[in-house]
Amino acid sequence: MTMEINDRLWVSRLTLTAFRNHRSTVLELDGRPLVLVGNNGAGKTNLLEAVSLLTPGRGLRNAPLSDLVYQDFAGEMVEASAASPPNIWGIAAEVETPLGVREVGTARDAAKIGAARERRLIKIDGDLRRSQQSLSEVVSAVWLTPQMDGLFRDAASGRRRFLDRLVISFDPEHTGHAQAYEQSMRERTRLLKSGSRDATWLTVLEDSMARHGVAITAARQQMVERLDEIQREQPEGPFPSAAARLEGAVEGWLSEAPAVVAEDRLRAALEQSRERDRQSGGASVGPHRSDLLVQHREKSTPAQFCSTGEQKALLVSLILAHARMVAFDLGAAPLLLLDEIVAHLDVKRREALFAILLELKCQAWMTGTDRNDFEALGSRAQWAEVTAGSVQISF
Repeated sequence: MTMEINDRLWVSRLTLTAFRNHRSTVLELDGRPLVLVGNNGAGKTNLLEAVSLLTPGRGLRNAPLSDLVYQDFAGEMVEASAASPPNIWGIAAEVETPLGVREVGTARDAAKIGAARERRLIKIDGDLRRSQQSLSEVVSAVWLTPQMDGLFRDAASGRRRFLDRLVISFDPEHTGHAQAYEQSMRERTRLLKSGSRDATWLTVLEDSMARHGVAITAARQQMVERLDEIQREQPEGPFPSAAARLEGAVEGWLSEAPAVVAEDRLRAALEQSRERDRQSGGASVGPHRSDLLVQHREKSTPAQFCSTGEQKALLVSLILAHARMVAFDLGAAPLLLLDEIVAHLDVKRREALFAILLELKCQAWMTGTDRNDFEALGSRAQWAEVTAGSVQISF
């Protein structure tokens, strides 16, 4: 695949207000990769988390909105001020995109504090938006964190979240399908647990789950197939080729028949499993049961049985393949948020990673405790020292 990147996506200004351990932080940046160096607990990952919240969802930590409220370095809640009211945080950014400079902001909604389901406010180019899905119009970002190093060994739910994050970069509607599916599934579970015999309402909910569930699965399958294609086409290098496939009932139906038939099968399966689901308190079939299976292609070894270093390299390989896809299809690579990325990577793989990031012309945000681990980047990156919620940029 020949790729020519003519446009770029990067954050030129990031402002944090009362966010985590950043009382008031402003970063002025260019499009080069950014290396954030500092001791553990200084606030490096908090900066990456802030950028991740410029996309739909709960960010790279999947944290409740209440956990993002400003705390000082000792972990104590700080007294409110006029500039920073209690329990409120905010993130604002200027983003360079292929369509020009865009302004993006998000904050905790003060009106919903204490509600059963809190929400965050979204503002794009000065206008309030009703849905987080609108963030996908401006920012595309994916991330790797140390907690994801065990992705191939841990529960399937983490792999589904990882895959869905990749899908959202191409299909902004994926977020809406996922939200609608989960809402219908929660309501169906509530009805079944209550002992309700309202077959009409259950049918409506199961119809919604079928339509959105098949859309979710189809988008996931397309992503996995394209990732696998790119991995096969890439020449051998320091990062292993990751063979990926999806496993699940809906995936099987889609491989055998059109989407409308898969919807009918899912709808029928949900209806038939009502009594079992009433007892278990969930849904026994659907895309929430699917799994992403990854294999080290050259060794024909399932990822979960590979070494720690090989598993990290497989994750990086998938992320880089995805970045190439985004750049090829949309003309600009996504933001890459790479927390403690050099852990478990040898010198050869570190240097190869840096070279690929520069080739992709992406603004990668990388954190680490040792500046020497990133020295190969030199002036091709911008550098920042993070200390107790304070950031000093050096170009």
